[in-house]
Amino acid sequence: MARAPSPAAVLLSVHAVVFDTDGVITDSARAHAAAWKEAFDACLAGHEGQRPFDEDDYRRHVDGKARKDGAAAFLAARGIDLPEGDPGDPPGTGTVWAVAARKDQAFTRRLRTDPIAVWPGTVRLLHVLRDARVPFAAASASRHATELLAGAGLLDLFTAVVDGNEARRLELPGKPDPALFTEAARRLGVPPGDSAVVEDALAGVEAGRRGGFGLVVGVDRTDTPEGAAALRRHGADLVVSDPGDLLISGAN
Repeated sequence: MARAPSPAAVLLSVHAVVFDTDGVITDSARAHAAAWKEAFDACLAGHEGQRPFDEDDYRRHVDGKARKDGAAAFLAARGIDLPEGDPGDPPGTGTVWAVAARKDQAFTRRLRTDPIAVWPGTVRLLHVLRDARVPFAAASASRHATELLAGAGLLDLFTAVVDGNEARRLELPGKPDPALFTEAARRLGVPPGDSAVVEDALAGVEAGRRGGFGLVVGVDRTDTPEGAAALRRHGADLVVSDPGDLLISGAN
């Protein structure tokens, strides 16, 4: 008789796990990237000689970061100096906050028209961890994270969720600062050194390392040597193409 899968030894070496959401649990990274492209390309159109926003820009400058931080990082990388503006700025291209608001508007519109799928391997891992009584949390810079987890029927699996709304309420700095992850570990009641972080973004992997987490797992959905190498450079202890790879199975 086949045995049910169990966490690999590397996960059994820790007492709690903190999961990033976009790209790790939910297949929402592409929707975020498309929304950023819409917002940034509208801004770039007003600056001569700028090439359009692309996938490499997303990964290097905005993936895993809070909206305002991602907008500021990309614009600075392109040498575009916009006033910061205010959090209440309407969607537009005149301030950093306006560009961030335009991105959120585009992403919210996509949520209404294109349901976000989940990664099956991650879902399997979540259920196995629950059965093994390993507590886990979700942490995301996105204010939509709780909504996405609830829509996928996964929210009740998590002991804690720290999303962008909570980060703003608590005034937590964004990744690569580890505050989002350390707050999640605090809510799990397990020190970072005894916890793991599972993350696909470079900024998030760096945050896990800076936070002193006992295990930092990088998720490379591109499954390329270049992607894996970049995650390791930013602090991943190991890299998998899918969190489901962290399961082992056997037979009696």
